[in-house]
Amino acid sequence: MSDQREIKNSVFTPNTPGGVDPRITSMSQAEAVKTEFGLDIPTELVPLPSNGKVYPPTSTLHGRETVEIRPMTAREEDILTSRALLKKGTVVTELIKSCLVDKSINTLDLLAGDRNALMVAVRITGYGAEYTAETTCGECDAKSQQMFNLAELPIKRLEIDPVAEGQNLFEFVLPHTKKKVKFKFTTGRDEEELSLTQEKQKKLGLKTDTTVTTALQQSIVSVDNVEDRAKINNFIKMMPARDSLALRNYIRQNEPGLTMKQEMTCPECGHSEEVNMPLGVSFLWPTS
Repeated sequence: MSDQREIKNSVFTPNTPGGVDPRITSMSQAEAVKTEFGLDIPTELVPLPSNGKVYPPTSTLHGRETVEIRPMTAREEDILTSRALLKKGTVVTELIKSCLVDKSINTLDLLAGDRNALMVAVRITGYGAEYTAETTCGECDAKSQQMFNLAELPIKRLEIDPVAEGQNLFEFVLPHTKKKVKFKFTTGRDEEELSLTQEKQKKLGLKTDTTVTTALQQSIVSVDNVEDRAKINNFIKMMPARDSLALRNYIRQNEPGLTMKQEMTCPECGHSEEVNMPLGVSFLWPTS
């Protein structure tokens, strides 16, 4: 038996002068780079703002508070410059997917807030935490370049409980009509579907200024236990503005993610205020 094992092993380790050691083909690319060049690429743990509460027990994300990513490499830069992915609007999805250590995670199933946390973390591993973007002063309207520290963006944790464990489903009673609404938080799949729909509408020359109703249609799952999409869409169109605003505010206030705001001081008038961090082109494609 001992002799057989030695013969078997020798088959996988032949002497190949000038060639690539066949043992490397059975390694991961990271292991191969470490073996050949002594370059050890560490991984990072990224907190999930949802704490994994909204993912079903069958999901690898169920109850997980963190996920592991590896840093961006030249391979991910290829993804960022892929014209095909840019045209399809799937660059962020493919970028996150490429950097996730656990390949069983479906990035489209992630809540938008969890995806944002991963996107920011991936960006930090690739180009650092400093991000410069143009902002407009709320006092004098002057535009200026402001530097944001991505590593200091606060995590907004999920603090309300879903209607059942492992479900992306929550309840809210509309203040005016008293209807009980069940809603979900937006996922990566919702974002991509919306992007595709808007693109099709533009090509057909159709109006796309339905921001409020579209957001509600994506979020509302049922109204007083009615789940028929056509009936829900009709209800949304006729929903009193007071109810619409209250529901949208409740969703926005409780949606987990990163607080994409930071303090800025206007160089023109000296006014200081908290501003939303604009996600410009240089966020994923910095020039330096």
